[in-house]
Parts: sequence; C-alpha cells; structure tokens
Amino acid sequence: MRLIIVGCGRVGRLVARTAVRAGHEVAVVDVNPAALEDLGSGYTARRITGMGFDRATLLAAGVEHADALAAVTGADNANVLICLVARDEFHVPRVVARIYDPQQAEIYRRAGIPTVNPTSWGAGRITDLLWHPAWHVHEVLGEGGVQMVEAEIPHRLAGRSVDELNVPGEILVTVVTRSGASLVPYPGMAFAAGDRVYCTVRSASRGRLESQLAR
Repeated sequence: MRLIIVGCGRVGRLVARTAVRAGHEVAVVDVNPAALEDLGSGYTARRITGMGFDRATLLAAGVEHADALAAVTGADNANVLICLVARDEFHVPRVVARIYDPQQAEIYRRAGIPTVNPTSWGAGRITDLLWHPAWHVHEVLGEGGVQMVEAEIPHRLAGRSVDELNVPGEILVTVVTRSGASLVPYPGMAFAAGDRVYCTVRSASRGRLESQLAR
C-alpha cells in the first residue's frame, strides 16, 4: 500500500513506523522539519516538509498514486480539509481524519469522511475503568450502538452454560478465553473458573450484561 501520513506527532510517527514494518510504502508530511527527524534514521518513510493541505506538498508526497491518506495533525479543521482535498481532487480511495471535537467528528463522519475521535474513546475508556474495572471495551461498532466487550466470568457462573449469558438481539458470547487459549463457544459449553468472555452487546443492554456478571 502507498500511504501518506500528514502530521508527524506521536500518532503519526507510530502509524508510520507500523506501516513501514508491515512493508508499506510510506510518505510522512509535516510543516516542522524537526518533527520529521523524530522518525529516526531506521525507517524508510519519505519525509516531506510542508502544509498538508497544500497541493504542491501533497503532489511531492505522491498523492496522485496514493492508496490511502491519514490526516493526524493537531488541528481538526486542517485534518478535514486535507482529507477533502485528497479524496475529491486526487481521488485517494481511503482517507481518515483524526478529530478531537466529538460533535465535529460525528458531522464529518456522516458526511462520508471516516474519523477517529480520541476524545470520545478516551472518555469512554476512563469511565469503563472507573465503573467497570473488570471490563474492557475492545471495539465500538457503527454509530456506537454495538460494542465488543471483554469481561471476567464470576465464580458463581462456573459450570453454567455459556448459552445462559446470551440474550437474542442484545448479547452474544463470541469468544471464551481459558488458560491462554481462545475458544469459540458451542451449544451447551460450560464456563470454567477463570474464564474471560468477549461479548457482542448492544450499548443499551450493557446494564443487563453487567447484572448477569455481577459477583
């Protein structure tokens, strides 16, 4: 994949390094040459100094042949503008913008620009750790109506059927981890002490799952 990353802060550097290790062709753009130097000498990513929404800068980064672009500068409006230019003028197939403002992120997402909103994700994760310390939300799907949740099985459910935790249309146990192994549940499978489960659950049914897993 030919990937352009606009913004060479912590997130941009991590994405660039991960992409290079995976064998992708990467170009990193930042207005600050010192930020590009922070990538280090061990990475083959091309480094372009300039404004990410500037046409000449994007051309220097190879936007005409890019397969994807991620805009992860510290400015929400700049990230959206970069994605619009890449998508609408240069027809880059995949664009992603990091947006800090949750309301703006939702507006742009509905307008067809995929967004990543660390503010909403971070707030949700903090509240989960405060209120549900035994839980971990791995994924929020769609508009947030469905989540993939990891939870610890209480001792009182050991020996009980996995099926008892399922609620049609609301909660579905998709994976059970036991002694380091991951298992796909089968009809009649029983929980064992120390099991952890991955459940697909409607966000509105989180309270129901919580009550079922109450110790």
